[in-house]
Amino acid sequence: MDSPFMNMFAGGASAHNLTVARFEFAYMAQRRTGGQKRPPSPVAQLCDEYRTTLRAYREQCGDDAAILIGGKSMGGRVASMIADEAFAAGEIAGVVCLGYPFHPQSKPEVLRTDHLREAVCPMLILQGERDPFGSRDEVAGYDLSSTISVYWIGDGDHDFGPRGRSGFTKTGNIKAAAAATAEFAQRVGQAGA
Repeated sequence: MDSPFMNMFAGGASAHNLTVARFEFAYMAQRRTGGQKRPPSPVAQLCDEYRTTLRAYREQCGDDAAILIGGKSMGGRVASMIADEAFAAGEIAGVVCLGYPFHPQSKPEVLRTDHLREAVCPMLILQGERDPFGSRDEVAGYDLSSTISVYWIGDGDHDFGPRGRSGFTKTGNIKAAAAATAEFAQRVGQAGA
């Protein structure tokens, strides 16, 4: 939750007057203290952790706050998996995924998109054009709900890093992602008002 990428993105979002709250899943917190790299918890457990965190944050913010949930990679995937139920309950206004893992690396045939076909909750996916978990060319062929917008990060990889001669920079790409998030927040926040 405090990687250089997340720090830079949170700073960029804050510069657009968005309040950013971060958390990490229990298995990631254990990695910090235990020293041993453990595999992720089962997805159902991660969804429960996310729901618990969302409820606690919703209590802090009050009922009128237009909350977006999301995350980086798997965190965004988990957020997208609980999104429709949270949206239907009026808990969130939308989802922002930073580098969605559409498939495992080097396994484009193993898609993680079933729940994205019928998604009702507004969702913004910020995706590097060269992301090894779902490139621009690959994602173009996916059947995604009309409530999902994909913002392409110029020549970006999974962490939005471009190649040296592309004309893009990682800092510029993350700033562009933060600006796109602010625009999305305004759009879905006003729709919920």
